[in-house]
Amino acid sequence: MSAEHASAGLIGAYLRGGSDLPADTVWALEAHLEGCAPCRGLLAAAVPAAAPDVAVLVDSVRAALGPQLDAARPAPVRRRPARWRPAWAAPAVVPWLLTALAVVLLALALDSSGPPEPLGRVSPLLLVAPVLPLCAAAAAWTPGLDPAHELTAATPRSGLPLLLRRTAAALAAVVPVLLTAGALTGEMTAAQWLLPSLAFTTTALALGSVVGVGRAAAALVAVWAAAVAAPVWATGRLPFVLRPEQLPGWALLFALGAATVLLRRRAYAAPRT
Repeated sequence: MSAEHASAGLIGAYLRGGSDLPADTVWALEAHLEGCAPCRGLLAAAVPAAAPDVAVLVDSVRAALGPQLDAARPAPVRRRPARWRPAWAAPAVVPWLLTALAVVLLALALDSSGPPEPLGRVSPLLLVAPVLPLCAAAAAWTPGLDPAHELTAATPRSGLPLLLRRTAAALAAVVPVLLTAGALTGEMTAAQWLLPSLAFTTTALALGSVVGVGRAAAALVAVWAAAVAAPVWATGRLPFVLRPEQLPGWALLFALGAATVLLRRRAYAAPRT
């Protein structure tokens, strides 16, 4: 291949399957064809003689799809193009940043709406505390912000499993920062709300490798309702499992769940409901 165009012999060898060409030569030729219209024309002209079966197949497909493509309408242009995104940041970074910001704001909101004393009246937000970060992650990964939304939604593991994985990733990045800041400032309540959510999220993924993520999440919701929500509803007091001295226990539950997810990562390929 010359500096400007590919030779006829190289294109002919490529059309014959390229088995006698080095892999780096095939890659370089394909990369060159993407940006060189004359070489693509030379390739198209050589196809009928070098690969007649391929030429017949292409002609038949063109004849069948041509009328449909001519009648197809172009996709509507977005009324509000997302021009506010900086060119130096990947679009996929935006949902992650919004998720991290949202979970931190939720932790601060839970903290500010909670009781002034450990044994005072408990905020109603406590009843849904483990679920709130999932709502933040779901709200951040919208079709307008996720450039691969259509591809992601079409995968077999989209939905709740993907939402749990994204939430766990965001919480795993945010919670250590809040714990470190709490250790330096003596204010641990923000991490106190998010660490149980992180532990429940990883535990749901770990149990999901055995019984399915949907069943695991439903079982954990039932456990939370019986161990935390019901006592809060009955007594109006902060339950024992959410007191600051229980943070090591939640951290241990998170570590066990994360270790199980890593050890059983191949089990998630099995078809489950």
